[in-house]
Amino acid sequence: MSTAEFIRSYLDGVETVVEKVSKADIEAVIGVLHEAWKNDRAVYVCGNGGSASTATHFAADLNKYVSDDAPHRFRAFALADNIPLMSALTNDDGWSDVYSYQLESFMKEGDVLVGISVHGGSGSDKAGPWSQNLLKAVKVAKEKGGKVVGLVGFDGGVLRKLADASIVVPADSTPQVEGFHLVLTHLISARLKEAIGNKSKRY
Repeated sequence: MSTAEFIRSYLDGVETVVEKVSKADIEAVIGVLHEAWKNDRAVYVCGNGGSASTATHFAADLNKYVSDDAPHRFRAFALADNIPLMSALTNDDGWSDVYSYQLESFMKEGDVLVGISVHGGSGSDKAGPWSQNLLKAVKVAKEKGGKVVGLVGFDGGVLRKLADASIVVPADSTPQVEGFHLVLTHLISARLKEAIGNKSKRY
């Protein structure tokens, strides 16, 4: 396959995702986050690998882009951002507890956990089953009376089944899923900005 053919094929895949992704599921996720804002609940976001980066980006957008001139602001936190805490938890307790440990302290009833995962906790590699730390975090969130949002790909995995609202990127490609998760977080942020009455023209 030539480079030109590869580009066309990749972009065709993006078009397919746009056509097939559930608009109703996107609306449901926006609804959960809008409700959290109205009730002044915290939003915690987590993921592994590239999804950890997306989690940080999404939390920043909720706090700044969405909330800048709103009647009141989102309180959004990316759980991978405290590197010393993450490394201490990994060193002492193992990687599987890095998110659940934090939520045991932070999560309150009505708060929202957003879990971002390509495979949704299904599948495995050399270190064992994927994203078990996300699934443990979901368990804690539920026990604390919180709501769970999932951004996933492939078949959605376990996370899709556990979440109160989830969006599955209908693609069997990690780059496609991770890339479209960024599209979704920007779409969600843009709609929330409008919905909560942020009149800022700076963006």
